[in-house]
Amino acid sequence: MRYVPVAELEILEKHIRATELITHILTTYHYKKTNINDELSSDILKNYLENLDQNRAYFINSDIKEFNTFKYSLDDAIKKLDLSVAFEIFKIYRQRVEERINFALEVINYDFDFNIDESFRFDRRDDNWMDDKIILDELWRKRVKNDVLNLKLAGKSDDDIKETLSNRYNRILSTTLQLDSNDIFQTFINAFTTAVEPHTSYFSPRISENFDISMKLSLEGIGAVLRSEGEYTQVVRIITGGPADIDGRLAPDDRVIGVKQEDSEEMVDVIGWRLDDVVDLIRGPKNSVLKLEVLSKGVGPEGPSKFISLTRDKIKLEEQAASSSIIDINGTGMRIGVIELPTFYIDFAAQAEGKADYKSTSRDVKKLIASLMDEKINGLIIDLRGNGGGSLSEALKLTGFFIDEGPIVQTKDATGKVEINYDPNAGIVYPGPLAVLVDRESASASEIFAGAIQDYRRGIIIGETTFGKGTVQNVIDLNRFIDEGNDDDYGRLKTTIAQFFRISGSSNQYKGVVPDIKIPEIENQSNNIGERSYENALPWDEVRPAKYQPTSAPTEIFETAKIKHLNRIKEDRLFQAMLDNINQNQKNDLKKEISLLEKDRIIEREKNEEAKINLENMMRQEKGLAPLTDLDNISETSDDEPLDILLNEAAEILNDLIVPSEIRTVYK
Repeated sequence: MRYVPVAELEILEKHIRATELITHILTTYHYKKTNINDELSSDILKNYLENLDQNRAYFINSDIKEFNTFKYSLDDAIKKLDLSVAFEIFKIYRQRVEERINFALEVINYDFDFNIDESFRFDRRDDNWMDDKIILDELWRKRVKNDVLNLKLAGKSDDDIKETLSNRYNRILSTTLQLDSNDIFQTFINAFTTAVEPHTSYFSPRISENFDISMKLSLEGIGAVLRSEGEYTQVVRIITGGPADIDGRLAPDDRVIGVKQEDSEEMVDVIGWRLDDVVDLIRGPKNSVLKLEVLSKGVGPEGPSKFISLTRDKIKLEEQAASSSIIDINGTGMRIGVIELPTFYIDFAAQAEGKADYKSTSRDVKKLIASLMDEKINGLIIDLRGNGGGSLSEALKLTGFFIDEGPIVQTKDATGKVEINYDPNAGIVYPGPLAVLVDRESASASEIFAGAIQDYRRGIIIGETTFGKGTVQNVIDLNRFIDEGNDDDYGRLKTTIAQFFRISGSSNQYKGVVPDIKIPEIENQSNNIGERSYENALPWDEVRPAKYQPTSAPTEIFETAKIKHLNRIKEDRLFQAMLDNINQNQKNDLKKEISLLEKDRIIEREKNEEAKINLENMMRQEKGLAPLTDLDNISETSDDEPLDILLNEAAEILNDLIVPSEIRTVYK
C-alpha cells in the first residue's frame, strides 16, 4: 500500500492530450450538440463536487464559496486544456477527509448513551453543506454513534466494535490517500462528460480493462454488476446464469457491506472501500467460496443484514440463454408458455467463423416457441424483466417472429438523418395470443421489442414502466488518435451517437414504454429510476411515424383485462402482501434520517423482520412448504423454484384475453 504524496498530484501530459481529444469528440460527433459554455461549466463543477463529496460530509460552506469562484470559468479552462482547478479542489478534499477521519477515530472511544432521543441524518445528498467545522463535528459524532449502534445490535462486543470501526475509517482515509493523478483526472473528466449527457463517460486504462472483462463475460466471480453509491458497494444487476442468479438471494439495489473468503475466519468490512478494491476482493478462482454480508434493498443502514454464501464460477454466454416454462391456469385447462429472456445475445465470433450452431437469441427462442407449441400452449409470455438490452439485430429478428412484415424501429443520428429498421424475415413464427412482461430494468433493445409489439397492437404489455433508454452509444479508443511510439494509455470514451424512435414516431427515451397494465400499481418512485432520474438526460422527442399496419385488436379488450386484473388482486392475499412489502421498501428508500434510540431501533428491526417472514411464509404455504420461524432461515435455499407472483398474474391476464370466440378477431 503506497500513499501518494501531495507533490505527486500533478497534471500529466497525457491528461492534457486526452482532454483535447475528448473535447473534440463531444463538440463534433456527440448526438447532443455540445456547447462548452458557462451553463456547462456550472454543471461540471456541481458534478465534480458531488463526485467527491456526494453526502456533504467533508466540505464546509467556506470551501464551496471558494470553489464557486470557478463556477463559470471551467469551460474556458477546458478549452485551454488547463486542469489545475480540478487538482487544487482535490487537494483540499483530501485534507478535509483526513480531518474528518481523525475526528471519527477519536469519537470511537466515546461512551455513548443510546437512551438519548436524537437522530442521525444519514442521507444528505439533497442538503446544503454545513456552515462550519463545529456543526460538521456534530454530524460525524452522530455518524459514529450510529455505526456503533448498528454493530451493537448485530451482537458485536465493545472491543470488536472499536476494531471494526477503526479499520473502516482508516480504510476510507487510506483509500483517499492512494488516489493519484490519473484518478483525479478520471473523476474530473467524468464530471465533464456526464454534464453533457448521462451515458457519455470516460474509461481510464484501469476501468477499460474491467469493461473488457464484463463485455467478454469471462469473469470468474459471483455474476453481479456493482457500482459505488456513497460509501456503499451497490448491486446494479444480477447476471443471468451466474452464481448469484442461480442462488437467488442477492438482488439489484442490495448493498455489500462485508466479504469473507473461505480460507479466512473474519468478515472484511468493506464500507468506505473503493469499488475496484471490493471487486478485486469478490473476484477469485472458480469453485472457491465466499460469504457476503448484505443490506437488502429497502433496509436502512441500521439493518438487519443478511449473509449469503456463493461459489464462484465462470459466466458463460450459454448460461445467459433464453429458457422456457409452462404455467397451467388452475381449473381452466389453459396453458400459458413463458420464455424468459435475460439479454439480447449473439455469439458474433462463432457467427463470423461460419459455425452452423452459433448461439443467438432468435435461434434459441425460435426453438423454444416450436417446443411450446408442440405442448399445445394457449398463449405466450415473453419475460423481459431485468433485460438491459444487447444486440439490435436480435431484437429486430425476435420482433419479426410476431409480425408478418414491416418496420420495427427508427434510428436518428447526430446529423438528423433517420433510418428505418425493418423485419428482416417475412412470415410469423408464433401467431397466437401474446404478452410481454417488463420492469424498470428493461432497457434499450427490450424497449425496442416491447414498443414495437405495443405499436402493432400485437400483444399486451404488462409490468412497470421501462427504463427509458432510447440512445445509442459507441466506445472510442483514444489511443487511435495518438502517434505511434507513445507508450501511454489514454483510455476510452463512451459517447452517444444516435437515438431510437418507435415506428409510431415516439421515442422510448426518458418516458420508457408504459405498459397497458401496470403491475404492481405502484409507480410513485417513477421519477427516481432509469432515465427519469438523470437531470440532464436527453429529453423525450419524436419523428415522423413510419408506415405500418397495426393489427385489428380492439383496445377495449385490454381495458376489460385490466378491470379483471384489479378485481382479482384485491382478493389475492399473496399479491396484496407483495404490494405491502414493495410499499414498505419504497418508504424505507425515502428515509433520510434514523433514530439513535436503541429501543426504537430494535422495534424497527423486529417490524421489518416480521414483514419479511410473513411474506416468505405466505409463499411457502402456496407451495405446500412448512413455515419459517425466524429471518435467518429465509436465506436457506430450496430445490423448489421461488414463487413468481408477478409472472403468475401476467399469465392470468393473458388468459383473460384468450376468449375462444374472439381469438381470430383479436390476434389475426
